[in-house]
Amino acid sequence: MSALETRPRPDAPRRVLIVEDHLDTVHTTARLLREQGHIVDYAINGYAALELAQRFQPDVIFLDLGLPGMDGFDLCGRLRREAGLERVRIFAVTGYAQEADRQRALAAGCDGHFAKPVDIRVLEKLLKD
Repeated sequence: MSALETRPRPDAPRRVLIVEDHLDTVHTTARLLREQGHIVDYAINGYAALELAQRFQPDVIFLDLGLPGMDGFDLCGRLRREAGLERVRIFAVTGYAQEADRQRALAAGCDGHFAKPVDIRVLEKLLKD
């Protein structure tokens, strides 16, 4: 089976994990993505996110980098090494907006870096790609 045959349709719902410690941001983003038909779960720290990602098997993770405990840089690296999560797309959505932060996020394994606030239409486009 080719990579094109295994890719979900652009309009198919995605399994989305939001990793963010600011609850208002989590609830707002989750609600908007659910309204668009996606299956959404969230974690408020890196340790919970690692465990949840293993069970939830998301297609996409929107990852804050400034998390308590295990930060998003370390979490991304650990997620990339987890069996079953090799194909998950991870996007940093963060207040860490300097070029050095972007480079560090990409080096940790993120597929993209977006400075907060991010328009929900940008997130939705990422889910369709």
